[in-house]
Amino acid sequence: MRADAQRVLAAWRDRDGDQEQERLRQDYLRHLSEHPDGMWKACTDGHLTASALVVDPEGGRVLLTLHRKLEMWLQMGGHCEPEDTTLAKAALREATEESGITGLTLLPGGPLRLDRHRTPCAWHLDVQYAALAPAGAVEAISDESLALRWFAFDEVAEVADTSVVRLARQAAAALSLSPRPDRLP
Repeated sequence: MRADAQRVLAAWRDRDGDQEQERLRQDYLRHLSEHPDGMWKACTDGHLTASALVVDPEGGRVLLTLHRKLEMWLQMGGHCEPEDTTLAKAALREATEESGITGLTLLPGGPLRLDRHRTPCAWHLDVQYAALAPAGAVEAISDESLALRWFAFDEVAEVADTSVVRLARQAAAALSLSPRPDRLP
Protein backbone atom coordinates (compact mmCIF):
# COMPACT_ATOMS: atom_id res chain seq x y z
CA MET A 1 0.00 0.00 0.00
CA ARG A 2 2.75 2.45 0.94
CA ALA A 3 4.68 1.64 -2.26
CA ASP A 4 1.52 2.23 -4.31
CA ALA A 5 0.94 5.58 -2.60
CA GLN A 6 4.52 6.63 -3.31
CA ARG A 7 4.20 5.56 -6.96
CA VAL A 8 0.85 7.36 -7.41
CA LEU A 9 2.10 10.56 -5.80
CA ALA A 10 5.43 10.51 -7.67
CA ALA A 11 3.58 10.35 -11.00
CA TRP A 12 0.62 12.63 -10.13
CA ARG A 13 0.42 16.23 -11.33
CA ASP A 14 -2.43 18.67 -10.82
CA ARG A 15 -4.29 19.14 -14.10
CA ASP A 16 -4.21 22.93 -13.70
CA GLY A 17 -0.58 23.18 -12.59
CA ASP A 18 -1.62 24.56 -9.17
CA GLN A 19 1.53 25.26 -7.13
CA GLU A 20 -0.22 24.59 -3.80
CA GLN A 21 -1.15 21.12 -5.08
CA GLU A 22 2.48 20.56 -6.06
CA ARG A 23 3.62 21.59 -2.55
CA LEU A 24 1.14 19.15 -1.02
CA ARG A 25 2.34 16.38 -3.33
CA GLN A 26 5.93 16.96 -2.20
CA ASP A 27 4.82 17.11 1.46
CA TYR A 28 2.95 13.80 1.12
CA LEU A 29 6.00 12.11 -0.43
CA ARG A 30 8.26 13.53 2.29
CA HIS A 31 5.81 12.35 4.97
CA LEU A 32 5.85 8.81 3.57
CA SER A 33 9.66 8.76 3.41
CA GLU A 34 9.93 9.96 7.04
CA HIS A 35 7.12 7.81 8.49
CA PRO A 36 7.06 4.10 7.63
CA ASP A 37 3.61 4.01 9.29
CA GLY A 38 2.41 7.12 7.41
CA MET A 39 -0.44 5.25 5.72
CA TRP A 40 -2.14 4.24 8.94
CA LYS A 41 -4.34 5.89 11.56
CA ALA A 42 -1.78 4.94 14.23
CA CYS A 43 0.64 7.54 12.83
CA THR A 44 -0.20 10.51 15.04
CA ASP A 45 1.99 12.87 12.98
CA GLY A 46 -0.60 12.46 10.24
CA HIS A 47 -1.54 9.78 7.76
CA LEU A 48 -2.71 9.38 4.20
CA THR A 49 -6.41 8.93 3.64
CA ALA A 50 -8.36 8.18 0.48
CA SER A 51 -11.65 9.71 -0.57
CA ALA A 52 -13.93 9.85 -3.58
CA LEU A 53 -16.60 12.28 -4.66
CA VAL A 54 -19.52 10.15 -5.88
CA VAL A 55 -20.75 11.61 -9.16
CA ASP A 56 -23.88 10.94 -11.19
CA PRO A 57 -22.52 12.04 -14.59
CA GLU A 58 -25.85 11.71 -16.36
CA GLY A 59 -27.71 13.70 -13.69
CA GLY A 60 -24.98 16.33 -13.26
CA ARG A 61 -24.89 15.89 -9.51
CA VAL A 62 -22.74 14.66 -6.64
CA LEU A 63 -23.57 12.69 -3.51
CA LEU A 64 -22.35 14.17 -0.24
CA THR A 65 -22.48 12.77 3.26
CA LEU A 66 -23.29 14.78 6.36
CA HIS A 67 -20.44 13.35 8.40
CA ARG A 68 -21.59 12.10 11.81
CA LYS A 69 -18.54 13.29 13.80
CA LEU A 70 -17.61 16.44 11.88
CA GLU A 71 -21.18 17.54 11.06
CA MET A 72 -20.09 18.79 7.64
CA TRP A 73 -21.13 17.88 4.09
CA LEU A 74 -18.18 15.96 2.65
CA GLN A 75 -17.23 13.49 -0.05
CA MET A 76 -16.99 9.84 0.99
CA GLY A 77 -13.65 8.78 2.39
CA GLY A 78 -11.46 7.86 5.29
CA HIS A 79 -8.63 5.78 6.60
CA CYS A 80 -6.74 3.19 4.62
CA GLU A 81 -7.19 -0.34 5.91
CA PRO A 82 -4.75 -3.28 5.89
CA GLU A 83 -6.82 -5.08 3.24
CA ASP A 84 -6.50 -2.11 0.84
CA THR A 85 -3.71 -2.78 -1.63
CA THR A 86 -3.86 0.60 -3.41
CA LEU A 87 -5.01 4.14 -2.73
CA ALA A 88 -7.55 3.78 -5.53
CA LYS A 89 -9.03 0.64 -3.95
CA ALA A 90 -9.20 2.38 -0.56
CA ALA A 91 -11.05 5.34 -2.10
CA LEU A 92 -13.45 3.03 -3.93
CA ARG A 93 -14.06 0.94 -0.80
CA GLU A 94 -14.79 4.04 1.28
CA ALA A 95 -17.12 5.46 -1.38
CA THR A 96 -19.01 2.17 -1.64
CA GLU A 97 -19.30 1.68 2.13
CA GLU A 98 -20.40 5.23 2.89
CA SER A 99 -22.75 5.70 -0.08
CA GLY A 100 -24.27 2.22 -0.09
CA ILE A 101 -23.97 2.24 -3.89
CA THR A 102 -22.61 -0.87 -5.56
CA GLY A 103 -21.03 -0.74 -8.98
CA LEU A 104 -19.10 2.51 -8.49
CA THR A 105 -16.08 2.97 -10.78
CA LEU A 106 -13.31 5.49 -10.36
CA LEU A 107 -12.95 8.23 -12.91
CA PRO A 108 -9.96 7.17 -15.03
CA GLY A 109 -6.73 9.09 -14.70
CA GLY A 110 -6.04 8.77 -10.98
CA PRO A 111 -6.58 11.28 -8.20
CA LEU A 112 -8.10 14.69 -8.90
CA ARG A 113 -6.80 16.64 -5.92
CA LEU A 114 -4.91 16.53 -2.64
CA ASP A 115 -6.15 18.10 0.59
CA ARG A 116 -4.52 18.31 4.02
CA HIS A 117 -6.89 18.92 6.92
CA ARG A 118 -6.91 18.51 10.68
CA THR A 119 -9.30 15.99 12.22
CA PRO A 120 -9.78 14.88 15.83
CA CYS A 121 -7.35 11.95 15.32
CA ALA A 122 -4.52 13.70 13.40
CA TRP A 123 -3.70 15.48 10.16
CA HIS A 124 -5.29 13.77 7.18
CA LEU A 125 -3.27 13.85 3.97
CA ASP A 126 -6.21 13.12 1.71
CA VAL A 127 -5.86 11.77 -1.82
CA GLN A 128 -9.11 12.64 -3.59
CA TYR A 129 -10.68 10.72 -6.47
CA ALA A 130 -14.06 10.83 -8.22
CA ALA A 131 -16.29 7.74 -8.34
CA LEU A 132 -18.90 7.38 -11.07
CA ALA A 133 -22.28 6.06 -9.99
CA PRO A 134 -24.06 3.60 -12.28
CA ALA A 135 -27.33 4.64 -13.88
CA GLY A 136 -30.22 4.40 -11.43
CA ALA A 137 -27.94 4.22 -8.38
CA VAL A 138 -29.72 4.35 -5.05
CA GLU A 139 -27.79 5.47 -1.99
CA ALA A 140 -28.06 3.92 1.50
CA ILE A 141 -26.93 5.71 4.64
CA SER A 142 -24.12 4.21 6.74
CA ASP A 143 -23.31 4.51 10.44
CA GLU A 144 -20.77 7.24 9.61
CA SER A 145 -23.39 9.59 8.19
CA LEU A 146 -26.18 11.70 9.57
CA ALA A 147 -27.57 12.08 6.04
CA LEU A 148 -26.79 11.50 2.36
CA ARG A 149 -27.97 13.91 -0.30
CA TRP A 150 -27.48 14.54 -4.01
CA PHE A 151 -26.47 18.10 -4.95
CA ALA A 152 -26.16 19.68 -8.38
CA PHE A 153 -22.56 20.70 -9.05
CA ASP A 154 -23.49 24.37 -8.69
CA GLU A 155 -25.14 23.74 -5.28
CA VAL A 156 -22.02 22.32 -3.62
CA ALA A 157 -20.65 25.76 -2.75
CA GLU A 158 -23.80 26.50 -0.74
CA VAL A 159 -23.28 23.58 1.67
CA ALA A 160 -19.65 22.44 1.65
CA ASP A 161 -16.23 23.83 2.49
CA THR A 162 -13.70 24.98 -0.10
CA SER A 163 -11.99 21.59 -0.29
CA VAL A 164 -15.19 19.86 -1.40
CA VAL A 165 -16.05 22.75 -3.74
CA ARG A 166 -12.65 22.49 -5.43
CA LEU A 167 -12.99 18.72 -5.75
CA ALA A 168 -16.46 19.08 -7.29
CA ARG A 169 -15.16 21.68 -9.78
CA GLN A 170 -12.27 19.42 -10.73
CA ALA A 171 -14.66 16.48 -11.20
CA ALA A 172 -17.02 18.60 -13.32
CA ALA A 173 -14.11 19.73 -15.49
CA ALA A 174 -12.90 16.15 -15.95
CA LEU A 175 -16.42 15.02 -16.85
CA SER A 176 -16.81 17.80 -19.40
CA LEU A 177 -14.11 16.09 -21.43
CA SER A 178 -16.26 12.95 -21.62
CA PRO A 179 -19.63 12.61 -19.87
CA ARG A 180 -19.12 8.91 -19.22
CA PRO A 181 -15.36 8.26 -19.43
CA ASP A 182 -15.74 4.77 -17.97
CA ARG A 183 -17.74 3.77 -21.08
CA LEU A 184 -15.31 4.48 -23.85
CA PRO A 185 -16.23 3.08 -27.29
